[in-house]
Amino acid sequence: MTPSPAPTVSVVMAAYNGAALTGETLDSLWAQSFADFEIVVVDDCSTDDTREVLAAVRDPRLRVIHADENGGPVRSRNRAVTEARGRYLAGLDQDDICLPHRFARQVAYLDAHPDIALVGASANILEDGAVSAHAKAAVTTPRLIEWLLLIENPLVWSTAMIRRAALPAGEFTRPDYRYAEDFDLYHRLARHGGIARIDEPLLLYRRHGGGASQRYTETMQANATRVLAERYTDEGVALPDAKARLIVRHLMEGEAVPDAATLAEIGALLTGLQAHFLATRPIDDENLRLIRWETALRWGKMVRTALKAGTVSIGQAAGIRPDHLGLGYTRLDELLMAGLRGSAKAKRGRAA
Repeated sequence: MTPSPAPTVSVVMAAYNGAALTGETLDSLWAQSFADFEIVVVDDCSTDDTREVLAAVRDPRLRVIHADENGGPVRSRNRAVTEARGRYLAGLDQDDICLPHRFARQVAYLDAHPDIALVGASANILEDGAVSAHAKAAVTTPRLIEWLLLIENPLVWSTAMIRRAALPAGEFTRPDYRYAEDFDLYHRLARHGGIARIDEPLLLYRRHGGGASQRYTETMQANATRVLAERYTDEGVALPDAKARLIVRHLMEGEAVPDAATLAEIGALLTGLQAHFLATRPIDDENLRLIRWETALRWGKMVRTALKAGTVSIGQAAGIRPDHLGLGYTRLDELLMAGLRGSAKAKRGRAA
């Protein structure tokens, strides 16, 4: 029998005990306006009804592979990639929901931009039945994404569409970077092409208490630190792992800095990293504005978090103003309110 032609897009998905939500995820794929795709799902020895949910699907575009033993989501996703036939690979977790034009928009973008290795998209958050906007940058360019990758993870995995021809050698995602394997992949792909994002919400990202990012924070932070330390070395910026860990904890993960000295240290890191980035790439005025603006927003958020936690005073925050960051474009009344809340929290702690 003549094999069917390869599809344009292969959706790669790891499934494990997702019976309650996987059906809704698959329904969002059947509703896509772009229909030339396949779905490769690796069931990682689920113990619930996931296998039955998948077996009930009659659409021939779905292919299900049953793992012989539980290997975790990274290995399952890698197995799906080895079985995929499409020239573009679409990442998708078993609980997220694609909006109807996701594939159409991303295929058109990759077709039109052969220099781009991966294109993501904006995503809205679905939590307890309510939809809200994601807190990531509203307007992006490939150059801004390139900068943000040095200080955070600016992409949602379930929005990623990857050009197969741009895949780096070796494993698709690396198991020893678990819970930061997508962040690691983005940096590896960036060596082979641009990373872009469509600034239109094309996904509902489901947030719930069972998510890996909530349950395995320490492992994720350690592996994200490894990714950044390796990238800084590639950039020719000599920073010890402890410095990269500060970026991960307080910029990526939003933990309050413990004191003003740490805030000043991160400010110096941001200033140095940004100066190196701007000096080593062609940057037009629009990209310069976006890079300055988005970095300042993150600085302002970090300052507000420290003020609310009571670990930094308003006077200290005002005195630590890295070049081009100021107070992060935060209004004075917002800083004062955050500072008052922090002072009240500190007083309650002393009273207790």
